[in-house]
Amino acid sequence: MAKILAVGIATLDIVNVVPQYPDQDSEVRAIEQHKIRGGNATNTLSILSQLGHQCHWAGVLIHSPDSQVIIDNLSHHRINTDACWHKTTGIMPTSYITLAQDNGSRTIVHQRDCPEYDFEHFKQIDLNQFDWIHFEGRHIDETTRMLAHLKQQAPTLPCSIEIEKDRPGIHTLLPFADYLFFSKNYALSQGHQQASTLLTDIAQHYATPATCTWGSDGAWAIDHVGTQYHHPTPTILLNDTIGAGDTFNAAMIGQFIKQHSITQALAFATQLASHACQQTGLDNVLTDFTFKES
Repeated sequence: MAKILAVGIATLDIVNVVPQYPDQDSEVRAIEQHKIRGGNATNTLSILSQLGHQCHWAGVLIHSPDSQVIIDNLSHHRINTDACWHKTTGIMPTSYITLAQDNGSRTIVHQRDCPEYDFEHFKQIDLNQFDWIHFEGRHIDETTRMLAHLKQQAPTLPCSIEIEKDRPGIHTLLPFADYLFFSKNYALSQGHQQASTLLTDIAQHYATPATCTWGSDGAWAIDHVGTQYHHPTPTILLNDTIGAGDTFNAAMIGQFIKQHSITQALAFATQLASHACQQTGLDNVLTDFTFKES
């Protein structure tokens, strides 16, 4: 069991399930609605907790009645919040998600009215107690300070960074990473129509193992010497794709901690993320999951 810290956000997700995505100016009745805890960093930790690791979250946690869903879920997954910036005023970030039942797609409208986690709180953490630290690629200036502090205080501590969106200046985070997790959306924003070309471009600048997920086409990885690997997405009936990328990242981290090969890590992560897409939410994601080695 490893002790893992993730730096990023938690959100309140209000999910409306509809038969198919509605046309503009149309009115549609939701099949169901549920409220769950979301957010990339905490999603990743919830999976790592289910994989048997001791998980800590560093983010902003506003204690209010509206955030009780988040607090209860963090407690359910035994995610420690001591490193959080605890506040009693404000509103937790909220995502209004339209989940299309016919193809599992999700469309998100995000509302945020709370501060981002900052370096002043991060520097108070005893980093040497952890075996791995994972960052969301967000709030770039403050995250850069956190990463520089990490490399100064604990230079041998493995660090992964999720690069999901093309935020201004996000490329400045890349040199700090020991492992990089890219999304399809980021690759497309950089003009890449294939995961493999993004990873080839990254390898020209950084000798850093990296992955890039590509939905139904599977996921790609590249090792520190530039060799690429691919694992296809299993044929499944999609139910809910929310958190699939976070599940993939968590599975990769879990496999790397166990010092498995990049090929096995890629296969395990792709299969677990696909399995998660067959259920609603990320609780009990290991139930009925069987890893099929290539």
